[in-house]
Amino acid sequence: MKNITLYLASIALTAISLSSCKKDFLERQPETAIGTDNFFNSEQDLKLYINNLYNFPGWGIYNADRATDNAATTGAVEIKTMMVGTPSASSINTGWNWEQLRSANYFLANFKKAPLNSEVLNHYEGIARFFRAQFYIEKVKRYSDVPWYENVINTNDTELLMKARDPRTMVVDKIMEDLAFAAEHVNVSSEAGAVNRWIVKAYQARFALYEGTYRRYHSELNLASTAPRFLQVARDVSKDIMDNGKFKIYTTGNPGQDYLNLFNRENLNGNSEVIQATYNENGLRNSGWSSTVFGNYEVSPAKDLLQDYLMTNGTPYTNQAGYATFSFVKEFENRDPRLSQTYAYPGFVLSNTSTYSQGGGLYVQQLAKNFTGYHQIKGFVNNQSSVVQQNLDVPVVRYAEILLIYAEAKAELGELTQADINLSINQLRDRVGMPHMSLTPILDPVQEARYPNVTATQKSALLEIRRERRVEMALEGYRFDDLMRWNAGKLLEKEQEGIYFSGVGQHDLTGDGIPDIVLLNNNESIPAVKEKNSLGKDLIYYRTGSIGQDAGVFLKNGNSGTIQTTADNGVFQEPKYYYRPVPQNQILLNSNLKQIFGW
Repeated sequence: MKNITLYLASIALTAISLSSCKKDFLERQPETAIGTDNFFNSEQDLKLYINNLYNFPGWGIYNADRATDNAATTGAVEIKTMMVGTPSASSINTGWNWEQLRSANYFLANFKKAPLNSEVLNHYEGIARFFRAQFYIEKVKRYSDVPWYENVINTNDTELLMKARDPRTMVVDKIMEDLAFAAEHVNVSSEAGAVNRWIVKAYQARFALYEGTYRRYHSELNLASTAPRFLQVARDVSKDIMDNGKFKIYTTGNPGQDYLNLFNRENLNGNSEVIQATYNENGLRNSGWSSTVFGNYEVSPAKDLLQDYLMTNGTPYTNQAGYATFSFVKEFENRDPRLSQTYAYPGFVLSNTSTYSQGGGLYVQQLAKNFTGYHQIKGFVNNQSSVVQQNLDVPVVRYAEILLIYAEAKAELGELTQADINLSINQLRDRVGMPHMSLTPILDPVQEARYPNVTATQKSALLEIRRERRVEMALEGYRFDDLMRWNAGKLLEKEQEGIYFSGVGQHDLTGDGIPDIVLLNNNESIPAVKEKNSLGKDLIYYRTGSIGQDAGVFLKNGNSGTIQTTADNGVFQEPKYYYRPVPQNQILLNSNLKQIFGW
C-alpha cells in the first residue's frame, strides 16, 4: 500500500476546518475555528495545518493542454470563449479568490507558538512560504499587478482591504524571497508526496524561467533589462538539482516503451525521474482517472503538435515534400518514438473499451464531429480494471523538466555549450534512441516562423530546445503557460486540424494495408449492410462535409483534406489577452483597483 498519510491528515484538518472558506475575501470573518490557544502547540499541529495547504494537480494535467496549439477542444475554455466573444470584467469574474493566501498567512502568524527548535520551525515556515509563493505565482500570471499581503487581514483592516494593486516587480521580488527561504530551509528529504527541498527548487527554477522569459518577450511590461536576473536563477537552481538531487531520466533501455510508462504507473514512489508525484490509492484517494482522455470527449490532440516531432534521423518532419498531405499511417513512419507513446498509432491495440462501442483489439481511429481523429494514450490507462485505474499515480514534476529549464535558460543567456546540451536535451533523446542535438542545428524555417520574436544569439539552438520541450512535455499541461511567456498567443488563432484524407472512398488506418473505413460524400447514405474488408470485418462508414453540414466528419474541402474542428478560433488581442481583468464586482467594492492593458 502506498503512503497516503498527507491526504488523510488533510481530511482530518478539514474536519477541524478553518472559518467559512467559501466567503469572498472582502467579506471574510476573523479566523476562529482554530484558536491559537488550543492549536499550534506541537509539531503535529503544524504538520496537520500545513497539509491542508497542499493543492498540487492530479490526473487532470492530461487534459490541460486543451485550447492550445497542442489540442483542440469542444469545451468552454476561458481563452477560447474570450477569443470568439466580447469579454469584459463582468463576464470574466473568476480567479480573484484569496482564501489560500489567508490560510498560509494565518499559519505564518502563529506557527512559532509551537515550542520547537529553529531548524524545525524554519522548515515549516519554508513550506508555508512556498505555498504563499505558489498562490502569488498564479495571481501574477493572471493579473500581473496584484495586492501583496503577508499578514492576516481582518474585516476592520480597511486601509489594507482597500489598497491598490502592487506592481508586478514588487510582488515577484516577494515571491522570489519566499522561494529562496524555502529552498534554504525546507528539509532535503520527506515522505512520499510531501514537499521537500528538491520540490521547492524545481518550482523555484520553473518560475524563474517563466518570469525571465516573460519579461524578455513582453515589451508592454518594459522590464526586458531585468530578465537576465531571473534566467540566471533558473540556470543556477536547475543545475543545483542536476548536480545534487540524485535524480536521473527513467529508462530500462526500452526506447519504445519507457517514456509512456511514466504516465500509466500505479506506483511512482522511488522512480528516479519523479521529483514530485500525486500518489493515489484505490478506495482511499482515487486518481479520478477517466477514459475520456483517450479522445472524442472535449479534447483531442492536434496535427500541429504531431508535426513537431522529428524523424528518427533527427531531421524535421516538415522538411519532407508533401508532408501536409501525408496519410495517418505515413505520419507515424520513422518518427521520434515519443510520438507513438503519446498518440494512438496505426496498430495500437485497445484493451480499455469503457466508452468506445467499437470494442477492443486492433484500434481503428474513431472519427467524430469537431474532433481531430487523433487519440491520446499518454495518461490513458489501457486496462479495464478500475483498481488499476484509480491507483494511477501522476508525475507532477519530472526531472526532464529541470533539464529543459537548464537548457532554455542557458540558451536565453547566450551561454549554451555542447556540454550543456549533452547534460540536458541529449539525456531526453537517449531515452528514446533519438540522435543527439548539436550546439548549432540547422535553423528550421517552421520554428522560425512560429516564434518570429526570437532574436537570441543562439537562436537555432533555442528554437530546437523549444521544440524538445513541446514534445517531451506534450499534453501534460505546460503548453499554455509556455505560449504566454514567449508572447506567442497569436498561435492560438490557428484552427486545430486533424487527420488528412485524400478523398472519399476506402482508407487504411491500422497500417496493415487493408481498408478499415469508408468516407462517403455528404449526399450519400450509409448502407444498412456494411461491406466487409479482407479480414472479414465490417467497414466503418462516415459521411463527409464542411462544418455546419449534416456530416459525420468535417473535412477542409468538404470531401477531402484535413479534419476540421472549428470554423473560427477568433482573435487573440495583444497584449490584452495575456492578462485577465479584475472582476467588476471587486472594482465596485474597491475603487483603488484599476484595470490594466486595455481591460
